[in-house]
This record gives sequence, structure tokens and C-alpha cells, in this order.
Amino acid sequence: MLRLASILYSLIGSSLAGVGVIAVLVAGMVSVQAILASAAAGAVAGLPVAWLVAKQLYARGA
Repeated sequence: MLRLASILYSLIGSSLAGVGVIAVLVAGMVSVQAILASAAAGAVAGLPVAWLVAKQLYARGA
């Protein structure tokens, strides 16, 4: 399941990081610190999401 979660993280983590960056830019915060913080928060939030998605995929396959 770790292999599937890592593959999913490559998609989910980058998507959530991108959403965070877009949300910060739309809010008008254009500082480098705000952009990097939102990208990091999205990447960290992608870890449990990828794990839960992998868990659900394995549960449905069994």
C-alpha cells in the first residue's frame, strides 16, 4: 500500500500545493513567504489524503 500511496501522493500533493498557491495569490498575498508556506501546507496536507485514498482503493479491491 505504501507504493500506491507514494504514487498517489505525487499527484495529490502537487495538486493541493497548487490549489494553495492559487488561493494565496487570489487573496492578494504575493509575498514569497506566503506562496512558499501555502505550497508547503498543501504538500503536507497531501500525505494523509494520499494515504486515505490508497487505503480506500485497497479496501475495495479485497
